[in-house]
Amino acid sequence: MNLLIVAATRFEIEPFLKEKTNIEILITSVGIPATIFHLTNKLVEKKFDLAIQAGIAGTFNNHFNIADTVLVKEDAFADLGIKEKGKFKTLFETGFQDKNDFPYTDGRLINNHPYFEKNTLPAAKGITVNTVSDNHLQNQFNKEKFAAEIESMEGAAFHYVCLQQKINFLQLRSISNTVGERDKAKWKIKSAIENLSHELLKIIKEYK
Repeated sequence: MNLLIVAATRFEIEPFLKEKTNIEILITSVGIPATIFHLTNKLVEKKFDLAIQAGIAGTFNNHFNIADTVLVKEDAFADLGIKEKGKFKTLFETGFQDKNDFPYTDGRLINNHPYFEKNTLPAAKGITVNTVSDNHLQNQFNKEKFAAEIESMEGAAFHYVCLQQKINFLQLRSISNTVGERDKAKWKIKSAIENLSHELLKIIKEYK
């Protein structure tokens, strides 16, 4: 099994990197453009059986506890669209793109990997943003509009590229904070990345 581990930063998977698994690692840097560019280049350059994106994320609700690890079943670009007179519309709502044009399904990027059928981790609905914000109204809008449970800055980009390249993929996220909470004293980054690496190793052992 030829695996690729994808992360925005080394910091997010630091405990995993100490394991010396000899699995190929791709550090893309933070954000949508960097993820699309570096991941596409890697998948064109080399064939992989499975790509796993690992990182931390914020949660919108009480379904997940801080430091919990989830698998993202579906993701969406939450701020890709047009804003007029204070109202935001996605590209699908404006008619610029059909919501079921590949790789989208009803405007979302859905992972139908069979691993979800046997997985014991919670399956989450994610959104991906270019700008992380502490604006309560903006965050509440995103939560309600997209039925979002978690937020990251790379997830939808990862789904988009993997679907386009027709490669099996999983997005693994650990919850480090509540969306909008900028007081990092209330975050649990250390616990989140430790749990993330633990669950990542478990998945890899299942595939080996």
